[in-house]
Order: sequence, then structure tokens, then C-alpha cells
Amino acid sequence: MKGLVRRYRSMPLRSRLALLVTCAVALAVAAVAVSCWLLTRAQLRDQMDDSLRSLNVGRGYLLETTADCRDTGTSPNGETAPGTTTVFVQVIQPDGTRCVGRGSTPVVVTETDLEVAQHARTPTLRDGRTESGASVRVLTQLDPDTGLAVSLSRPLSEIDTPLNKLALLLAAVAGIGVLGAGAAGLWVARTGLRPVDELTAAVEHVARTEDLNLRIPAEGDDEIARLSRSFNSMTASLASSRDLQQQLIADAGHELRTPLTSLRTNIELLARSEDTGRAIPPDDRKALLASVTAQMTELAALIGDLQELSRTDSGQSGKVQVVALHEIVDAALERARLRGPELTFEADLAPWFVRAEPPALERAIVNILDNAVKFGPPGSAVEVALKGGALTVRDHGPGIPTDELPHVFDRFWRSPSARSLPGSGLGLSIVARTVHQSGGEVELRPAEGGGTEATVRLPGAPTPPPTAV
Repeated sequence: MKGLVRRYRSMPLRSRLALLVTCAVALAVAAVAVSCWLLTRAQLRDQMDDSLRSLNVGRGYLLETTADCRDTGTSPNGETAPGTTTVFVQVIQPDGTRCVGRGSTPVVVTETDLEVAQHARTPTLRDGRTESGASVRVLTQLDPDTGLAVSLSRPLSEIDTPLNKLALLLAAVAGIGVLGAGAAGLWVARTGLRPVDELTAAVEHVARTEDLNLRIPAEGDDEIARLSRSFNSMTASLASSRDLQQQLIADAGHELRTPLTSLRTNIELLARSEDTGRAIPPDDRKALLASVTAQMTELAALIGDLQELSRTDSGQSGKVQVVALHEIVDAALERARLRGPELTFEADLAPWFVRAEPPALERAIVNILDNAVKFGPPGSAVEVALKGGALTVRDHGPGIPTDELPHVFDRFWRSPSARSLPGSGLGLSIVARTVHQSGGEVELRPAEGGGTEATVRLPGAPTPPPTAV
């Protein structure tokens, strides 16, 4: 049995589908054929029983049979009981003896026949046998005119012969039906699985050529059409992801090239000074070393931002939990104060709990505050407020032109006025990705009276974290 199961599972899907269709039709045809044969058999037997019950042998025939009583009869030779076709008649005495009618074949007398003859049983219908072993249908009853127990029998071959012919006919029809079902199963399998074959060919083509622009026609609303649309959506997403990845690599290469070139130039100047023995003036040497340090810091920040973007793009994230947003903002403010000691930070933080990854959310808020520190003029204030789930950070810097607002969250995009300032152009992109992954939204807009206002809205968590009181 296990071998058959393994062999079935190893068959192609088309063959399995055709086999299942064939087996299902074969079972249905067999059930119909057997039911038809059984119903016909029951109908014929009922008709034979009715003919035996309605048979009237006649008083004279019974008296003649009793008067000429004999225990054996002759085989039917065309001479039968009056008004019948092939009926065997015999009279059964209470003592168990029988009188076989003229032209009748003797039938074996049973205990039930004796009980009818002794008036101990009502008329009975049963299957019996003749003395030669032929099957007959027997009706034993009391004759109302003579009071004799009369046994009337008809050969079952009268219905067995047409039933056998019917069985052969049904078997032939069933065989033709099974063959037709097999052919229909193959046709159904080929027709129904043609879209699957096309999808398989498309998947193999993508795996072989990495061509993600391939699309499969999807018509209708059935499962195959839904699968085709899902495949098209998947390849479109993969193509978009690959394009974004290539764009990220190209942009990262471009951004890395500038600090690396400057860093190499400065290092070459220092190395040439050592090789030639021509000392660089102390102030110039100090400026070169400061530039090298700044470029190394910029490279480290750029690499960190790229790692953060690649982590969020690949779906890798830390543990998401319920956190106190006001506490994270307060911690980010402490870091911002160290980076902008010449600025004043005004904070108004109302408690608010959100579901997010704490390190990523803190990094995003730090990036927003870094922008405010970077563009805020010395002595100005950075206003931070958290009310009703909306975090606003407002600086008093030069602001962002309206035509540049649609690009502020693009990767590596930097305002022309900010290109001279340190930064990679990835900070706000990381902010947007983190906020969106937490189910919120972020926007930048010009503030009234000058400067820029950043707003982050995050949905509240249903319950505060367990440590909150």
C-alpha cells in the first residue's frame, strides 16, 4: 500500500488529475450499473411473485392431480398447467407426501411447505430447488375451493437469463464509460493545467534569465488568475526592489567617492611631506589632520546610515514593543543638547505610548533633532512638543523652499544650501522608513515666522508598558 502511495505521489500532476477523474467516473458508472441491475432484478422478482399469486390452477386440475398422485413428474415438454407458461404444480399432503401435477417437475418440499399443509402457517414465498437442482421461485398456499396445500413454482432462469444479458450489457457500457472518462480526464487535465504550465515556464524563465519584467496574462477571477496576478505582483516588487538596490549602490558609491577622494588627497599630502622631508607648517598640518578626522567621521556616519537602510529594506528589525515615546524623546534631547550647546531646547512632552522598535525610533528622533541643530542659528531655540501622539520639532533656521519639500525624504538628497554641511542625505530617509514601519506618518513644512517644523504622528498603544505607572 505504501508503495502505491509513493508511486502515486511521484506521478506528474496531470497524470494524477487524469487518474482521479477516471477513478471517480468509474466508481459512478459502477454504482449506477449495479443499482440498475439490482432494481431490475427486484422488479422482475416482484412480477414473478405477482404472477404466482394471481395464478388459478383450477379445481379439476387439482383433483385430477390428487387422484393420480405420484411423487415424480416428467420434464416439461410443452404441456403445462392450464393458463400458464412454465409453472410446476404439486399438491402437498399434511403427512409430507406430494402429488406432482401433470407435466410438472417435482420441487423439494421444505418444512415451511408442511406447516402450510398442516394449516400452521400462512402462504409463503421462497426460493427453492427442483429435484434436479434447478432454482425456482415457490409459492405454497391453501386452495380456497379444495382446501389442499398447493405449491406453485416457476424457474428462476426466466429472470436470471435476461439479468445475465443485462449484466453483460452494463459491463460493456461501464467499460466504454471508463475509457471515455480516461480520455476526458486527460483532456481536462491538459486544459485545466495549461495556465499552470505557462506559470511554470515563466518561473523557470525568471530563474534562468533573472528577467523580472516578465508578466503572465491574468483573465478572470479563478484561482489560476489569482495566482498569475500574485506572480506578476511578486516579480514587479522584486524588480522594484532590485532597481532600488542598484540605485542605492550607485548613490552610495557616489557619496562615498567624495570623502574618500578628499581623504586620500590629505593622506597623500601628509605622506609626501614625510617622504620628501619637507615639513608642513604646523597650522596647515593641524588643519589637514582635522579634515582627515572629519572625513573619517563622515564616512563612519554614512556607513552606519547605509547599514540602517539595508536593515530596514530587508525587513530585519528588532523586537517591537510598547514604549514610552516621551521618554525616548527626552533621551534624544539629551544627546541633541551635547551636539548643539549654543542652542536652547524648549520641551513640552505629554505622556504617549506607542508600539515600535526602541533603538530605531530613538535614532529617527535623533536625526530630526540633528537637522534642527544643524540649521538652527547660534543662540536660537529648538521647540519640541509632544501632544496627543503628535511630536513637533521646530527650529528657527533658514527653512526649506517649497519646491524642495517633496524631495526631503529621498535617499542621498541634500538641499543645495546644505551640501557644504556635514551629512549623508540619509537621515530623513531613515526617519520616514522608521515612522512608516511603526504605522505613523512624518512631514516637514515651513514654520510660521521662519524656520522648519517637523511633525511625527504615531498611533497610540492600547496599553502602556508594564514598567509604566
